[in-house]
Amino acid sequence: MKRRFLGTTGLKVSRLGLGTLTWGTDTDAHEAQAQLRAFVDAGGTLLDTAAGYGNGASESLIGKFLGSVVDRDDVVLATKAGITRPRGERVVDVSRGALLRNLDTSLERLGVDYVDLWQVHTWSDDVPLPETLTAVDAAVASGRARYVGISNYSGWQTAMAAAHQLAAAGRTRLASTQVEYSLVQRGIEREVAPAAEALGLGILPWSPLGRGVLTGKYRTGTPADSRAASSTFERYVGVHLNPTAAQVVEAVCRAAEGLELSPVQVALAWVRDQPGVTAPIVGARTAAQLEESLSVEGVTLPDEIVDALDDVSAPEFGYPEL
Repeated sequence: MKRRFLGTTGLKVSRLGLGTLTWGTDTDAHEAQAQLRAFVDAGGTLLDTAAGYGNGASESLIGKFLGSVVDRDDVVLATKAGITRPRGERVVDVSRGALLRNLDTSLERLGVDYVDLWQVHTWSDDVPLPETLTAVDAAVASGRARYVGISNYSGWQTAMAAAHQLAAAGRTRLASTQVEYSLVQRGIEREVAPAAEALGLGILPWSPLGRGVLTGKYRTGTPADSRAASSTFERYVGVHLNPTAAQVVEAVCRAAEGLELSPVQVALAWVRDQPGVTAPIVGARTAAQLEESLSVEGVTLPDEIVDALDDVSAPEFGYPEL
Protein backbone atom coordinates (compact mmCIF):
# COMPACT_ATOMS: atom_id res chain seq x y z
CA MET A 1 0.00 0.00 0.00
CA LYS A 2 1.28 3.46 -0.88
CA ARG A 3 2.05 5.92 1.89
CA ARG A 4 1.49 9.63 2.27
CA PHE A 5 2.82 12.34 4.54
CA LEU A 6 0.40 13.43 7.24
CA GLY A 7 -0.17 17.08 6.43
CA THR A 8 3.07 19.05 6.35
CA THR A 9 4.77 16.80 8.91
CA GLY A 10 7.39 14.17 8.22
CA LEU A 11 5.12 11.35 9.42
CA LYS A 12 4.25 8.88 6.66
CA VAL A 13 1.17 6.67 6.93
CA SER A 14 -0.58 4.20 4.67
CA ARG A 15 -3.22 5.85 2.48
CA LEU A 16 -5.90 3.79 4.19
CA GLY A 17 -6.25 3.58 7.95
CA LEU A 18 -7.89 0.82 9.98
CA GLY A 19 -10.68 1.94 12.30
CA THR A 20 -11.42 0.01 15.49
CA LEU A 21 -14.62 1.60 16.81
CA THR A 22 -16.31 -1.75 17.57
CA TRP A 23 -13.28 -3.77 18.67
CA GLY A 24 -13.80 -5.36 22.04
CA THR A 25 -17.57 -4.82 21.86
CA ASP A 26 -19.36 -5.89 18.66
CA THR A 27 -16.10 -7.19 17.15
CA ASP A 28 -14.52 -9.98 19.18
CA ALA A 29 -10.80 -10.69 19.60
CA HIS A 30 -10.67 -13.41 16.94
CA GLU A 31 -12.26 -11.23 14.27
CA ALA A 32 -10.25 -8.15 15.24
CA GLN A 33 -7.02 -10.14 15.02
CA ALA A 34 -7.93 -11.36 11.53
CA GLN A 35 -8.62 -7.79 10.42
CA LEU A 36 -5.37 -6.47 11.85
CA ARG A 37 -3.35 -9.23 10.22
CA ALA A 38 -5.01 -8.63 6.83
CA PHE A 39 -4.44 -4.89 7.11
CA VAL A 40 -0.75 -5.15 7.93
CA ASP A 41 -0.19 -7.88 5.33
CA ALA A 42 -1.63 -5.47 2.73
CA GLY A 43 0.89 -2.82 3.73
CA GLY A 44 -1.41 -0.83 6.00
CA THR A 45 0.19 1.06 8.87
CA LEU A 46 -2.29 3.58 10.33
CA LEU A 47 -4.23 2.00 13.21
CA ASP A 48 -6.85 4.31 14.70
CA THR A 49 -8.62 3.95 18.05
CA ALA A 50 -9.88 6.16 20.90
CA ALA A 51 -10.23 6.13 24.65
CA GLY A 52 -13.99 6.31 24.20
CA TYR A 53 -14.31 3.29 21.90
CA GLY A 54 -16.04 0.68 24.03
CA ASN A 55 -14.96 2.69 27.08
CA GLY A 56 -11.40 1.54 26.47
CA ALA A 57 -12.18 -1.95 25.15
CA SER A 58 -10.74 -1.18 21.71
CA GLU A 59 -7.45 0.08 23.12
CA SER A 60 -7.17 -2.90 25.46
CA LEU A 61 -7.63 -5.34 22.59
CA ILE A 62 -5.03 -3.56 20.47
CA GLY A 63 -2.65 -3.71 23.42
CA LYS A 64 -2.95 -7.49 23.44
CA PHE A 65 -2.10 -7.65 19.73
CA LEU A 66 0.97 -5.41 19.76
CA GLY A 67 4.01 -7.65 19.94
CA SER A 68 2.02 -10.85 19.52
CA VAL A 69 0.11 -10.34 16.27
CA VAL A 70 2.08 -7.38 14.85
CA ASP A 71 5.23 -5.60 15.89
CA ARG A 72 4.73 -2.20 17.52
CA ASP A 73 7.02 -0.62 14.95
CA ASP A 74 4.90 -1.94 12.06
CA VAL A 75 1.97 0.33 12.89
CA VAL A 76 1.39 4.06 13.24
CA LEU A 77 -0.66 4.01 16.42
CA ALA A 78 -3.28 6.76 16.71
CA THR A 79 -5.73 7.33 19.54
CA LYS A 80 -8.03 10.10 20.74
CA ALA A 81 -8.98 11.65 24.06
CA GLY A 82 -11.77 13.86 25.36
CA ILE A 83 -14.76 11.52 25.12
CA THR A 84 -15.36 8.79 27.70
CA ARG A 85 -18.30 6.58 28.63
CA PRO A 86 -17.66 5.65 32.26
CA ARG A 87 -21.26 4.57 32.94
CA GLY A 88 -22.40 4.06 29.40
CA GLU A 89 -23.23 7.72 28.84
CA ARG A 90 -21.10 10.01 26.66
CA VAL A 91 -19.02 12.44 28.68
CA VAL A 92 -17.01 15.20 26.98
CA ASP A 93 -14.12 16.76 28.90
CA VAL A 94 -11.27 18.43 27.01
CA SER A 95 -9.68 20.14 29.99
CA ARG A 96 -5.91 19.78 30.31
CA GLY A 97 -6.22 17.48 33.32
CA ALA A 98 -8.82 15.20 31.78
CA LEU A 99 -7.02 14.91 28.46
CA LEU A 100 -3.70 13.99 30.05
CA ARG A 101 -5.41 11.47 32.33
CA ASN A 102 -7.05 9.98 29.24
CA LEU A 103 -3.64 9.76 27.57
CA ASP A 104 -2.02 8.01 30.51
CA THR A 105 -4.88 5.52 30.67
CA SER A 106 -4.69 4.94 26.92
CA LEU A 107 -0.96 4.22 27.11
CA GLU A 108 -1.57 1.74 29.92
CA ARG A 109 -4.27 -0.10 27.97
CA LEU A 110 -2.19 -0.14 24.80
CA GLY A 111 0.90 -1.29 26.68
CA VAL A 112 3.13 1.34 25.07
CA ASP A 113 5.20 4.32 26.17
CA TYR A 114 3.94 6.61 23.41
CA VAL A 115 1.46 6.90 20.57
CA ASP A 116 2.38 8.16 17.13
CA LEU A 117 -0.68 10.40 16.79
CA TRP A 118 -2.78 11.74 19.66
CA GLN A 119 -5.99 13.58 18.78
CA VAL A 120 -8.44 15.73 20.69
CA HIS A 121 -11.64 13.84 19.93
CA THR A 122 -14.06 16.76 19.84
CA TRP A 123 -14.52 20.47 20.51
CA SER A 124 -16.14 21.70 23.70
CA ASP A 125 -17.38 25.19 24.53
CA ASP A 126 -16.90 24.40 28.22
CA VAL A 127 -13.10 24.65 28.12
CA PRO A 128 -11.01 27.51 26.70
CA LEU A 129 -9.19 26.35 23.58
CA PRO A 130 -5.73 27.46 24.83
CA GLU A 131 -6.12 25.15 27.84
CA THR A 132 -7.05 22.21 25.63
CA LEU A 133 -4.03 22.86 23.44
CA THR A 134 -1.61 23.00 26.37
CA ALA A 135 -2.41 19.31 26.79
CA VAL A 136 -1.20 18.47 23.29
CA ASP A 137 1.98 20.45 23.91
CA ALA A 138 2.57 18.60 27.18
CA ALA A 139 1.96 15.23 25.51
CA VAL A 140 4.62 15.89 22.88
CA ALA A 141 7.09 17.52 25.29
CA SER A 142 6.88 14.51 27.62
CA GLY A 143 7.40 12.03 24.78
CA ARG A 144 4.00 10.41 25.25
CA ALA A 145 2.89 11.49 21.75
CA ARG A 146 4.97 12.04 18.63
CA TYR A 147 2.35 14.03 16.66
CA VAL A 148 -0.98 15.61 17.57
CA GLY A 149 -4.24 16.40 15.83
CA ILE A 150 -7.89 17.28 16.28
CA SER A 151 -11.16 15.60 15.36
CA ASN A 152 -14.68 16.77 14.55
CA TYR A 153 -13.79 20.48 14.62
CA SER A 154 -15.73 22.90 12.43
CA GLY A 155 -13.96 25.16 9.96
CA TRP A 156 -13.45 28.12 12.27
CA GLN A 157 -12.50 25.84 15.15
CA THR A 158 -9.92 24.08 12.95
CA ALA A 159 -8.42 27.37 11.81
CA MET A 160 -8.38 28.80 15.32
CA ALA A 161 -6.67 25.74 16.82
CA ALA A 162 -4.08 25.34 14.07
CA ALA A 163 -3.27 29.07 13.99
CA HIS A 164 -2.91 29.17 17.77
CA GLN A 165 -0.31 26.42 17.62
CA LEU A 166 1.64 28.27 14.94
CA ALA A 167 1.51 31.61 16.74
CA ALA A 168 4.28 31.06 19.30
CA ALA A 169 7.53 29.16 19.65
CA GLY A 170 7.30 25.99 21.70
CA ARG A 171 3.80 25.07 20.61
CA THR A 172 3.33 21.86 18.63
CA ARG A 173 2.05 22.13 15.06
CA LEU A 174 -1.20 20.21 14.50
CA ALA A 175 -0.65 17.39 12.05
CA SER A 176 -4.19 16.34 11.19
CA THR A 177 -7.92 16.63 11.51
CA GLN A 178 -10.19 13.58 11.56
CA VAL A 179 -13.67 14.34 10.24
CA GLU A 180 -16.56 12.57 8.56
CA TYR A 181 -16.15 12.75 4.79
CA SER A 182 -17.72 10.72 2.01
CA LEU A 183 -19.85 11.07 -1.09
CA VAL A 184 -22.91 11.45 1.14
CA GLN A 185 -21.24 13.84 3.59
CA ARG A 186 -19.18 16.51 1.86
CA GLY A 187 -19.77 19.30 4.36
CA ILE A 188 -16.08 19.65 5.20
CA GLU A 189 -15.45 21.02 1.71
CA ARG A 190 -17.09 24.32 2.67
CA GLU A 191 -14.62 25.42 5.34
CA VAL A 192 -12.77 22.57 7.10
CA ALA A 193 -10.85 21.36 4.05
CA PRO A 194 -9.74 24.87 3.00
CA ALA A 195 -8.61 25.59 6.57
CA ALA A 196 -6.70 22.30 6.71
CA GLU A 197 -4.99 23.01 3.41
CA ALA A 198 -4.03 26.55 4.39
CA LEU A 199 -2.60 25.49 7.75
CA GLY A 200 -0.92 22.23 6.77
CA LEU A 201 -3.22 19.62 8.34
CA GLY A 202 -3.76 16.25 6.73
CA ILE A 203 -7.38 15.11 6.51
CA LEU A 204 -8.29 11.69 7.94
CA PRO A 205 -11.87 10.95 6.80
CA TRP A 206 -13.90 8.76 9.10
CA SER A 207 -16.85 6.80 7.73
CA PRO A 208 -15.66 7.17 4.11
CA LEU A 209 -18.37 4.69 3.07
CA GLY A 210 -21.14 6.89 4.44
CA ARG A 211 -21.65 4.75 7.56
CA GLY A 212 -22.06 1.74 5.26
CA VAL A 213 -24.71 3.27 3.02
CA LEU A 214 -22.37 3.64 0.02
CA THR A 215 -21.81 -0.12 -0.12
CA GLY A 216 -25.27 -0.36 -1.69
CA LYS A 217 -26.48 -2.84 0.90
CA TYR A 218 -29.49 -0.67 1.82
CA ARG A 219 -30.79 -0.04 -1.71
CA THR A 220 -33.74 -2.41 -1.32
CA GLY A 221 -34.12 -2.65 2.44
CA THR A 222 -32.24 -3.27 5.67
CA PRO A 223 -30.34 -6.58 5.83
CA ALA A 224 -30.84 -8.41 9.11
CA ASP A 225 -27.10 -8.61 9.76
CA SER A 226 -26.38 -4.95 8.96
CA ARG A 227 -25.57 -2.15 11.39
CA ALA A 228 -28.85 -0.40 10.53
CA ALA A 229 -30.64 -3.45 11.92
CA SER A 230 -28.73 -3.12 15.20
CA SER A 231 -30.27 -1.14 18.04
CA THR A 232 -26.79 0.22 18.77
CA PHE A 233 -26.12 1.58 15.28
CA GLU A 234 -29.62 2.12 13.84
CA ARG A 235 -29.60 5.89 14.38
CA TYR A 236 -25.95 6.15 13.37
CA VAL A 237 -26.61 4.63 9.93
CA GLY A 238 -30.04 6.23 9.60
CA VAL A 239 -28.48 9.69 9.17
CA HIS A 240 -27.66 8.74 5.57
CA LEU A 241 -30.76 6.73 4.74
CA ASN A 242 -32.65 9.45 2.88
CA PRO A 243 -33.69 10.26 -0.72
CA THR A 244 -30.74 12.57 -1.36
CA ALA A 245 -28.20 9.97 -0.27
CA ALA A 246 -30.09 7.30 -2.21
CA GLN A 247 -29.44 9.22 -5.45
CA VAL A 248 -25.74 9.26 -4.69
CA VAL A 249 -25.75 5.54 -3.90
CA GLU A 250 -27.41 4.78 -7.22
CA ALA A 251 -24.76 6.80 -9.04
CA VAL A 252 -21.99 4.94 -7.22
CA CYS A 253 -23.56 1.58 -8.06
CA ARG A 254 -23.95 2.50 -11.74
CA ALA A 255 -20.33 3.63 -11.90
CA ALA A 256 -19.23 0.40 -10.23
CA GLU A 257 -21.14 -1.69 -12.77
CA GLY A 258 -19.64 0.20 -15.68
CA LEU A 259 -16.09 -0.08 -14.33
CA GLU A 260 -16.50 -3.70 -13.19
CA LEU A 261 -15.71 -2.64 -9.65
CA SER A 262 -17.64 -2.83 -6.39
CA PRO A 263 -19.47 0.18 -4.91
CA VAL A 264 -17.02 0.00 -2.01
CA GLN A 265 -14.06 0.42 -4.36
CA VAL A 266 -15.67 3.34 -6.17
CA ALA A 267 -16.70 5.21 -3.01
CA LEU A 268 -13.36 4.66 -1.27
CA ALA A 269 -11.27 5.60 -4.31
CA TRP A 270 -13.24 8.83 -4.67
CA VAL A 271 -12.63 10.03 -1.10
CA ARG A 272 -9.06 8.72 -0.89
CA ASP A 273 -8.03 10.84 -3.86
CA GLN A 274 -9.71 14.09 -2.84
CA PRO A 275 -7.42 17.10 -2.29
CA GLY A 276 -5.94 17.24 1.18
CA VAL A 277 -6.91 13.70 2.16
CA THR A 278 -4.13 11.64 3.72
CA ALA A 279 -5.95 8.42 4.62
CA PRO A 280 -9.61 7.43 4.94
CA ILE A 281 -10.25 5.40 8.10
CA VAL A 282 -12.08 2.20 7.16
CA GLY A 283 -13.91 0.00 9.62
CA ALA A 284 -15.35 -3.42 8.92
CA ARG A 285 -17.61 -5.95 10.57
CA THR A 286 -15.63 -8.87 9.17
CA ALA A 287 -12.20 -9.54 7.70
CA ALA A 288 -13.87 -10.32 4.37
CA GLN A 289 -15.43 -6.84 4.31
CA LEU A 290 -12.06 -5.32 5.12
CA GLU A 291 -10.42 -7.26 2.28
CA GLU A 292 -12.85 -5.60 -0.14
CA SER A 293 -11.86 -2.16 1.15
CA LEU A 294 -8.17 -3.01 0.91
CA SER A 295 -8.63 -4.01 -2.73
CA VAL A 296 -9.08 -0.32 -3.59
CA GLU A 297 -5.30 0.12 -3.59
CA GLY A 298 -5.03 -0.62 -7.31
CA VAL A 299 -8.09 1.46 -8.29
CA THR A 300 -7.97 4.93 -9.83
CA LEU A 301 -11.26 6.35 -11.06
CA PRO A 302 -11.44 7.86 -14.57
CA ASP A 303 -11.83 11.64 -14.58
CA GLU A 304 -15.27 11.48 -16.18
CA ILE A 305 -16.52 9.20 -13.38
CA VAL A 306 -15.09 11.50 -10.73
CA ASP A 307 -16.80 14.46 -12.39
CA ALA A 308 -20.14 12.62 -12.51
CA LEU A 309 -19.91 11.64 -8.84
CA ASP A 310 -18.91 15.19 -7.94
CA ASP A 311 -22.00 16.53 -9.70
CA VAL A 312 -24.53 14.17 -8.15
CA SER A 313 -23.17 14.60 -4.62
CA ALA A 314 -22.19 18.28 -4.71
CA PRO A 315 -22.69 20.11 -1.39
CA GLU A 316 -24.41 23.47 -1.36
CA PHE A 317 -22.11 26.49 -1.46
CA GLY A 318 -23.10 30.09 -1.09
CA TYR A 319 -22.41 33.10 1.05
CA PRO A 320 -19.83 33.44 2.51
CA GLU A 321 -17.98 30.58 0.82
CA LEU A 322 -18.74 31.98 -2.63
